Formats: sequence, structure tokens, C-alpha cells
Amino acid sequence: MPPDAVLPTAPVSVAAALAPGTASSEAALAAATVRAVHDVAEGVRLLELVPAVGVRPYPVGSHLDIAVRIEGRDDVRSYSLVGAGPEDGAYRIAVRRVLDSRGGSEHVRALTAGAATRISRPRSHFELQYGRPEYLLVAGGIGITPMVGMSDALRRHGRPFRLLYAGRTRAQMPFVEQLRERLGERLELFVSAEGRRLDLAVEIDRLHPDGELYLCGPQRLREAARTLWGARGRPPERLRFETFASDGARANEPFRVRVVDHGDREIEVPRHRSLLDALTDNGVEVMWDCRRGECGLCRVRVLTADAEIDHRDVYLSDEEKTAGDSVLACVSRACGGTLTIDTGHR
Repeated sequence: MPPDAVLPTAPVSVAAALAPGTASSEAALAAATVRAVHDVAEGVRLLELVPAVGVRPYPVGSHLDIAVRIEGRDDVRSYSLVGAGPEDGAYRIAVRRVLDSRGGSEHVRALTAGAATRISRPRSHFELQYGRPEYLLVAGGIGITPMVGMSDALRRHGRPFRLLYAGRTRAQMPFVEQLRERLGERLELFVSAEGRRLDLAVEIDRLHPDGELYLCGPQRLREAARTLWGARGRPPERLRFETFASDGARANEPFRVRVVDHGDREIEVPRHRSLLDALTDNGVEVMWDCRRGECGLCRVRVLTADAEIDHRDVYLSDEEKTAGDSVLACVSRACGGTLTIDTGHR
């Protein structure tokens, strides 16, 4: 999960289903203590978290929410859990320093050993489906976090798999030695600074026709996988993502939103706040759950847009994104200008 996932972080298949239930809230968080903090790569910090109620087992691919305070406001961010289960009575998350984040990574990385915080119980929407003839795991950058536990589970179950791990430099890639020791030749590194780049088309073609691909990484990697997977006629449900809700095709810019169903109110969306944040900050209620662009609950209708919309979700189809008549408020944003929306409130 990654950078400031506004979970979580919940991962989904390409054909994401609407999760039932009520929206998440801080009420679901319970007291915890930071047991230890370790720098595990350049710009990546590992935190060991001990909940007051004790840890509980979780399936690989799980994440947890953690309370943060940003610019005087209480908020929640989500991060993938590292490993196949709690070790020594603690949950572990790895947090990358994100320069263009909305402030969550800065808050979490500032926590020190002994600090009090609040966390949720582990949740998962990115579970492994056992029984496939082959698995391809793909991690881009900090997207390695859920793959540590996932690869370990496949290894222990004796399933055929490969883990492809891409990054800019080795110094920025955590867990390499740990993974190499456990996985051997099943781990392949693609370090762009060393001239080796991941060719996703080739790797998908190598995968068994009934195999599954699990991917966690930046938007450009997700979109490439979706395009290549679909072009080869592979079943959509066999391609599964863990998403980074904070990354997009364009850098964050402030923009304005006009809400027609709330008296044509105009609201400023700052560079480091999401559309959903800005709406709720100003008393405009929008239903939400995952905060990662996966469940579709916060979808609002776009009436007009005088700037490009940077769709950062995995819920809308390519056709819906091209049409531009709706947006997921939790992650997507306009590249400047003004969006005129209807939230459906009556």
C-alpha cells in the first residue's frame, strides 16, 4: 500500500465489485503502540505496530488503516501489511517518503518507538486465489510490500510463481536480500538505473493461459497491465491489483469544484487534499468506503470540466474515463480549472 493510500489501500480485480456495508470511519480504529522503527531502504521506513487488543492472523494481501493528523485535521491512511502474518506480536508496514503526497506519509514516518497511535484491524480485498497453474507477481517500487507475504505464501504452498520487482535504484528497493534468500531464481529484479526495464508484454505472454497476475505499483504500470491483459483476451478476473491511491498521470494541482445540488456552491480543492476531502470539509456529504478508487461508492456525476480529469481509480472502465461524465472523488482530480458536479444529494 503503499504511499499515502487513502484507504489502503483495498486491492481489487479489474472488474471491481461494490463492497457492501457502511463507510469506513475513525470509530473503527483502536489504540496501538509503535514498538520499533527501521529504515529498510532509501526513503522507506518500516514500523512495527502493536495493538492494545493484541494481533490477529490475517491473509496475505491485507492492509490496515492508521490515524494521521494533517494540517490540524484528523484523517486516516492505509498501508499494506508486510509479511504473511503478524510476527512477534506486531503488525509491520513500510512507508515511503512521498514528496507530492497529501501528508499521510510524513505523519506516519515521523512516529518513533513508543509513540501512541490508532490502527484498524487488518482487512483484505487482495487475497490470493489458490489452485491456479501459475502465478505472476509484479511489484513497482513500494508496491513490493504486499508481495513479500504473497510470495512467501506461494512458496510455502509449493505453487509455481515468479516475482518481478522493478525500481529506479537498488538503494530505493526494500526487502531485496530477504526475498532473494527465500525465493532464489523466482525473484527477478528490474533496476532502471542499471539499464534493465520490465517488459510486461513479454512476461504476460510467458504466463500460463490459466495463470493469474497480481500487481502492485504506480498507475502507469497498472494501466499497461490492463491494456496488455485485455489485448490478449485473458479473463479480467485473473488480473488483480493493489492500488496506490495517491499517484496519477499528472502532478497534483489545486482546482475548484462547483456542486450544483448544493446551491451551486464553489469549493477550492487544495493541492494536498482530495476532492472527497474538500467536499466533506465543506459539509457536502458523499458516501465512501475504500478511499482508494476501487469500490465506486464515492462516484459523482461530472456535468462540465474546463480542464483534464486525472482518473486515478481502477473502478471506472476505460470508456467511462474517456467519456468524462463521472469521477471517483476519493482519488481522482482535475488538472486545474473547475469541475461542475452533481453528488446526487436530494
